[in-house]
Amino acid sequence: MARYTGPKIRQSRRFGEALTTKAEKYLAKRNYRAGQHGQNPARVSEYGMQLREKQKAKAIYGLMERQFRRYYEQASKKVGVTGDALMTMLEMRLDNIVFRMGFASTRPQARQLVNHAFFNVNGKKVNVPSYQLKVGDEIKVRDTKKDSGYIKNIAAVLQKAKTPEWVSLNASDLSGKVLSVPNRDQIGSTLNTQLIVEHYSR
Repeated sequence: MARYTGPKIRQSRRFGEALTTKAEKYLAKRNYRAGQHGQNPARVSEYGMQLREKQKAKAIYGLMERQFRRYYEQASKKVGVTGDALMTMLEMRLDNIVFRMGFASTRPQARQLVNHAFFNVNGKKVNVPSYQLKVGDEIKVRDTKKDSGYIKNIAAVLQKAKTPEWVSLNASDLSGKVLSVPNRDQIGSTLNTQLIVEHYSR
């Protein structure tokens, strides 16, 4: 199945999670599913809640089923809470950190920038959105991309950007650094990862 490319606002209303900045305004007024029966949701089974939470996570991070299941399988082999390990792996993706640092306003936009080789990681070009970063890794806009219209426009925005405490941003140098592995509180996600773990553990 191909990645979802439909209306993000409709998808945001379905999950009750703003997937874009624009969707935040809509959810403030219509925090329920689209359609004539949106305000009268049917009862959801335990399996339905687990499935919905998994689909919500996939929508937030823009992943397909095979890739998401692979993250779960890797997380389940790590020491500690599987749900927390899963969230850490998702957050440490290159496209997500580009988004967290403020180089993009959405994760899909961040993915596109990475695909178009806008960034170096520790001095080397990386164009793989799923590339896993580590503490101490530095991301920097490549010299060949600094004259692009997008980077010139975003440079002023970066001066006012606020980043999570686990990453740093040097707006004048168009670079950023991973300071630590984020914990659950720092991520600030509304995802119930326990439901996702239960879904895959059936």
